[in-house]
Amino acid sequence: MKRGWQIRPLEELVVQDKAGIKIGPFGSQLKKCDLVSNGIHVLGIENVLSGKFDELGERYISQEKFQTLESVEVVPGDLLLTMMGTIGKVAVVPPSIRRSIMDSHLLRMRPDQRVIRTDYLAWAIQGSTAVLDAIEAQAHGAIMKGLNSAIVRSLPVPVPPLAEQQQIVGKLEEAFDGLAIATANAERNLRNARALFESHLESVFTRRGDSPVVPIGDVAEVFDGPHATPKTVDAGPVFLGISALQDGKINLGETRHVTLQDFRQWTRRVKPQSDDVVFSYETRLGQAAIIPEGLECCLGRRMGLVRVNRKRVDPRFFVYQYISPPFRKFVDSKTVRGATVDRIALKEFPSFPISLPSLSEQERMTNRLDKLRAETQRLESICRQKLAALGELKKSLLHQAFSGQL
Repeated sequence: MKRGWQIRPLEELVVQDKAGIKIGPFGSQLKKCDLVSNGIHVLGIENVLSGKFDELGERYISQEKFQTLESVEVVPGDLLLTMMGTIGKVAVVPPSIRRSIMDSHLLRMRPDQRVIRTDYLAWAIQGSTAVLDAIEAQAHGAIMKGLNSAIVRSLPVPVPPLAEQQQIVGKLEEAFDGLAIATANAERNLRNARALFESHLESVFTRRGDSPVVPIGDVAEVFDGPHATPKTVDAGPVFLGISALQDGKINLGETRHVTLQDFRQWTRRVKPQSDDVVFSYETRLGQAAIIPEGLECCLGRRMGLVRVNRKRVDPRFFVYQYISPPFRKFVDSKTVRGATVDRIALKEFPSFPISLPSLSEQERMTNRLDKLRAETQRLESICRQKLAALGELKKSLLHQAFSGQL
């Protein structure tokens, strides 16, 4: 620890009265029936995560109800901390905020300005390794992680002298402003790379020229997958779920497996083979991919399979057409909107029209798209690497700041 610095529990860094650290009202204190159309604003996690206060949220209580909840009012300069779900995020309440209270998922801190700056404490909670490790170790909840006021009170905060706190905040704000610009540029470049490929796909499959248009069923067999989900295991044939379909490719990054016995049962209808095209007919509509050579797999729920006539259709051409904006627009027009999921009727799928140029033309178009896709993926990889590097730089700056090395 740098000379002049201390590690102090957070409860020692706030005003020493009941208002110093205050958790939001329990559920019984603020019920849905207490909300009205206008009045005193009720702040929640969404306000902290976005940094927006008056302009976000439509929950209000009456002046009468406020009298019973005055102890959870938030005022300019307070520091709010998220306590449930997305935990450990903070926001400083701005000077212009109108009268507001917080809900049960937030905790309010009023830093003692004689000891610690509010903006420094906000940075420390989200950037100090000591604080982050303590939150990670003590957060509880099997389904949704949560904190309590005792955990927050005990958080170990590195505290330099006030003048040094001001210097650290200034350096971090300047550095993170620059990183935000660099991140926005990398994200824009990533979007542009994707848009370039999408634009070319749209151009290719909008200009059909003299190519005939035929129903899918004229040039392919269509199969339905099983309507249940087997028990998955750590090894064996791959259980191919719709989440594996990503932008025309099969992503096996989160692969699940089935036993050989279940594999035989789940491939009774159809056993996928190389060059088959699999697609989702529920939820993730517009996604399709080719089964690669050597992949032993069975289909998951909500997944169909197309086995094209190789004398008439190149599977790669079929997939490119399937994920193209014109075909996705057609699929959208045929989508049945459900209460929980959207779907396309599989029995109608063979009647869906596709453009079918000659095999030689399909190969020519596909080869061009393959080259453009490879270049697009190269650009995307560069952008992702830059975003990852910027993320690591942020972590490094925060580590330096709260270990006295900045």
